[in-house]
Amino acid sequence: MKISCRRDQLQYAVQTVQKAVASKTPLPILTGIYINASNGRLELQATDYEIGISCIIDATVDEPGTTVLSGRYFQEMVRKLPGEIVEISSSKEDRTIKITSNNAQFNLLSFPAEEFPVLKPINSENVLKIQDTILKELIKKTIFACANDEARPIFTGGLLEVDNENISMVATNTHRLALKREHLPSTGVNIKMIIPAKILHELARILASDEQREVGLSWQKNQVGISFDNVYINSRLIEGQFPDYNKVIPETYSTKIKINTEQFLDAVERVSLLAREGEYNVVKFSFTKDTVVISSNNPDIGKAFETVPAENSGNDVEIAFNAKYVIDILKNIMSGELIFSLNTSLSPANIKPADDENYIYIITPVRTS
Repeated sequence: MKISCRRDQLQYAVQTVQKAVASKTPLPILTGIYINASNGRLELQATDYEIGISCIIDATVDEPGTTVLSGRYFQEMVRKLPGEIVEISSSKEDRTIKITSNNAQFNLLSFPAEEFPVLKPINSENVLKIQDTILKELIKKTIFACANDEARPIFTGGLLEVDNENISMVATNTHRLALKREHLPSTGVNIKMIIPAKILHELARILASDEQREVGLSWQKNQVGISFDNVYINSRLIEGQFPDYNKVIPETYSTKIKINTEQFLDAVERVSLLAREGEYNVVKFSFTKDTVVISSNNPDIGKAFETVPAENSGNDVEIAFNAKYVIDILKNIMSGELIFSLNTSLSPANIKPADDENYIYIITPVRTS
């Protein structure tokens, strides 16, 4: 193998695939990045069997070939190379790969390329095309509500649901639920799939640029493939039955409060500084006709309270929540005002933007003495 390419493009490709490099595995080959050079392009791949990522860049290929290099060292090395052009070549005498850029040269030992489980795109008739802006919005507005506890894997991913002209994503850890819907041109597709949160985080990261593009989703059995530009991601789906989330969304509310989002977020963050640490980071909210009083009490530190203006169109309510769960939604509403809807101090509440009926966040209260 003998190739040359731009360092910035190589660094982009390495950063794109490196999150799929296995860190803890009995299979050393999975700790490497697979490199394949042919037909004027360089393809990099990484997989840990849960997620696989491939990225293709342009390259000058004098001699085609394949190799696998240590993901950890290759990534660090590429990031710190001094020149704009990188040359990669293999030695016929041993398993080393020579990498040069300006006056810097590295010789890395390679893994046997034939042992690497090369990614193969899903060949399926099940295909959905979606704009990346819509997909990013669905992920950003919900993924923070996923559970981290692997003991209940069904809640460690987001439910992607397509019903012909509507697409939605739902995430929950059973204490809170985030639901975001978007309208699509008629797709003729009806699907439900639970995508692991890890994959959704990586997808949002890779799609972070402002450049608009179309994303293709294809699926079969327990796998989903996601493709856009020069990137392909393959992931296992979480198997199981996602609960009927509509049952936990109250149909009516006796109290609705309109609040300035920024003021409310700042106040909750300040008051929560003194909240009791641990599993329940409890902050109390007292909603009255024209204010909401936010308070916390930590016997070992002290007390805090703050008043924020509000417009209440219903009954007065006192209720307590895990402060983190409230702060998470306030940081993602992206609207100047929010609507806080409640019934009683022990029933689930609804927080949503004042100008977006397609975004719902349900949060369960904390019992306090």
